[in-house]
Amino acid sequence: MLTSKVAKRYAQGLLSFTQDSGNTEAVFAEMGDVAKTIANSRELQNFFASPIIDGKKKQSIAAEIFKGFSPVTKNLITLIIKQGRESQMQNVAQEFINKVNEMNGVQRITLTSAAPLTDENQKNILKATDLINHDNKFDVKTVIDSSLLGGYILRVGDQQIDASVRSKLGKLKKEFQLN
Repeated sequence: MLTSKVAKRYAQGLLSFTQDSGNTEAVFAEMGDVAKTIANSRELQNFFASPIIDGKKKQSIAAEIFKGFSPVTKNLITLIIKQGRESQMQNVAQEFINKVNEMNGVQRITLTSAAPLTDENQKNILKATDLINHDNKFDVKTVIDSSLLGGYILRVGDQQIDASVRSKLGKLKKEFQLN
């Protein structure tokens, strides 16, 4: 998913502020909760995306949902809503998480497969690639996509290895069309 320039700017501003104030880790955890809360609730996504609902109503609901958070996170959420960017709140939270992980040297890895993989299979796939710096920490997100038919797609940063049956069948189809 592409992150908007708006989300990147808010996340960078928040990161700069938290580094200056020394509470990056606390806000990092809260941004993880914000991203998960919004991602797991279709109603909340629709609520924040709705142009019909008044900004003050959105602020009061957001204040209630995230009432246990630090003032920094609450103020960011209020600012995002006041600026009319509430539809980008999940993206801002995720981009902040990405920036902190990048700053701490944590690689983000997405492993997509047609069926669930065992831990041993995951480890073998990760060991077999040169895309991963095994000296650094990494965060693996697994995705199940049955349209792959078999195999896997490994994405590390902006690089990707496509070892899926779907892509191999597509290549075969192109070869047959050319001949």
